Amino acid sequence: MRIIFSRKGFDSAAGGGPSPIVDGRPLSLPIPAGAASRTTYGELGLGEHASHSSRGKLGAGDLCHHDPMFLANGTCLFGQVGAAQTHLANQGVREGDVFLFFGLFREEESGEPHHRIFGWMEVERMVHLAECAEEERADLAAHAHPHALEMHGSNDCIYVGPGGTARRASETLRLTVPGGPPSLWERPDWLKKGGLSYHDRADRWLRGGLLRSVARGQEFVADIGRRKAPRDWLAAVLGELRAS
Repeated sequence: MRIIFSRKGFDSAAGGGPSPIVDGRPLSLPIPAGAASRTTYGELGLGEHASHSSRGKLGAGDLCHHDPMFLANGTCLFGQVGAAQTHLANQGVREGDVFLFFGLFREEESGEPHHRIFGWMEVERMVHLAECAEEERADLAAHAHPHALEMHGSNDCIYVGPGGTARRASETLRLTVPGGPPSLWERPDWLKKGGLSYHDRADRWLRGGLLRSVARGQEFVADIGRRKAPRDWLAAVLGELRAS
């Protein structure tokens, strides 16, 4: 089994600033649209937040890359392509693995920027768009998922499965250490040097259970096999994500 820490949403490069926490709930702002999109920030109820976080560069009428997409029936649709999808494939990501979506957020009271987990998806199936039936792609396009509307590359893939977003911004879901720069994480005890893709450099694994996460990159994969400790940690995180 693999846990994938998947970076999504606004940051200083994509969008211009952290996503907000509003009334105790993290609201991940999708990045601005690149290729196909039919969804505006306003249609997602995020127009004002996008304007504030982007310092007025984006607003309710601007198109966004609505991905990952969380449907009302509890299904998540997540598209990946290019080098990031090649990395997921090379790491053996498949059905039964779990994506933990994280991003840059701003604390509601202090304004402190930090990384936190805001959503999840358990992979139930993978739709390789270059190979799938036209009917299957049409079903995904009916939800206006950007990868189904227009292929972004030859290895375009949409992951489908149960998922959702956090209803509260708890400390359990925060990755960044208190007071630290966003990239300095308090890692779980089970996550050791060599156990997370893109983090091979020894100087990233610091004393005191700290990890200096890479500045760029989207998909960081931890192959946990059948180990109990990471499965217990994942169960606690998923429990917090699902809590009302």
